[in-house]
This record gives sequence, C-alpha cells and structure tokens, in this order.
Amino acid sequence: MPLVDSLEEIILKKVKGNNMKMVGMLSDIGTVRKLNEDYVGYYENDDIRFYVVADGMGGHNAGEVASKLAVDSTVKYIKEINNINLYELGDVLSSAIKFANEQIYRKSKASDGLSGMGTTITACLIKDKDAVVANVGDSSCYFIKRDDIIKITKDHSLVQQLVDNGTITEKEALSHPNKNIITRALGTGEDVDVDIFDVTLNDVSKGILATDGLTNVVDTREIYNIVLENDNMVACQKLIELSKDKGSRDNISVIVFEGECKDDRNCAK
Repeated sequence: MPLVDSLEEIILKKVKGNNMKMVGMLSDIGTVRKLNEDYVGYYENDDIRFYVVADGMGGHNAGEVASKLAVDSTVKYIKEINNINLYELGDVLSSAIKFANEQIYRKSKASDGLSGMGTTITACLIKDKDAVVANVGDSSCYFIKRDDIIKITKDHSLVQQLVDNGTITEKEALSHPNKNIITRALGTGEDVDVDIFDVTLNDVSKGILATDGLTNVVDTREIYNIVLENDNMVACQKLIELSKDKGSRDNISVIVFEGECKDDRNCAK
C-alpha cells in the first residue's frame, strides 16, 4: 500500500545549509480496516514549507483514490508557484485545495466505481514565521506553544455541530456514536468552502497534523507529551502505537513538523 513516494520521504527531509528540517510522517492502516484510505505528504524549498493530511471516504478503493489525489494535487499546485512573495499565503492555500477539489470531483464523475468519493483535508503552509492552516472535514491541526497545545482547526462534523448548538457537551462528544459523520468534504461537489486560519509561529515549537484515527482516541495532553519528549519521527510512531493500544478502529496518520525554529540547534534555550 503506497503511503508516500518513498520510505526516505516518510522519515526525514534534508535542506542544504544550516536549515535542516526534520519532518516526522507516518500513515498506518490500523488494526481493523482492510484498506488504508489516509494519505500524507509535504513539500519544502528555501522559501516555504507545506504539510498535508487527507482521510478518504467512498466505496471500495474510492476513498484511497480521493485522499491521494487531494495530497498530490495540493503539493503539485504549491510546487508550481514561481514566486510565493507575490501572493497572500491564505489565498495560495485556499486555491490549492479548491484545485484539488476540482480534480477529485471530475475523476468521480468520470468513473462509476469512484462516484461519490471524497476526502477530508487539513494542510499548513509556512513562510518565515507566518503560517496558514486550512481544513475541510475533521482532520486536525495542533500547534504546541510554550506550555500548551492548541487546536487550530474546527471540525466539520455532526458532533461538532451538536456541541456548537449546546445539544451535547465536549465530554459527551468524545464518545458520541455519530462522531464519524462529517458535514463537509473535498470532492463531493463542484465547489467547496475552505476554512482558513492565519497563525504566527512566534513561540510555536511544533506543529501536528492528524486524521481522526488518532484524535478520536488520543487526547491533546497525550499528544503534547509524546511530541515534546521525542524527535518528530519517533513521536509519530508512538502516537500511532498509542492509538492502536487505545482501540482506534480507523486508519491513523500523523505529521509532526518544526514550528518557529527550523533547526532546534539554532534555538535559544
């Protein structure tokens, strides 16, 4: 089952000079599903960093197709921008996701076997200390800042709607039987609404992207502790192991990347 282009890309990314950026990235089929419909990816150059996770849905194989196309399309769009300085980061990220939506929707219409496929997507685009985060669906982005972990995204899900209107509490939401029902997805229509969050990386040490196979069973304090106590790749491995130990019934994907400091060796202690 292909997860990213190569094992080397899963483990790390090296950038010439003093700016070595270590990226932890893993996607796991989990203990119940017969197919991994998650997909993960990233792209870095001298100007920007881009990280993305997707959790597919649909009939047999269709979810896998949708999530891979979402990641590949957004990475392709970001790569082909010649001068990022000419654009607002939020506009770039929103356009990349809308481009992916078009690709998925067209492919679903062209094949009966892929009809109705869709996917969540959550992505982070960084330039210097400016970051934008975008999401469609219920995959999540967290930033670790000082002594806290902050969820940047807001789920597009039935359970989140119930919490917002006061029908259930946040605690009740954790074990709600319909927590897997999402209210917005990529590829299910000709257009899509994309939520964009502008974030500064000041005092941010780590960023985390994860599908709900992780976040449905692992709480934020556990994520915080594991990410801070391990290097990025080991943190991904331990988060996935913990998800399985806690009974996750879904595919599990996570990316851990550097925040304000591209190289921890250059950070003031």
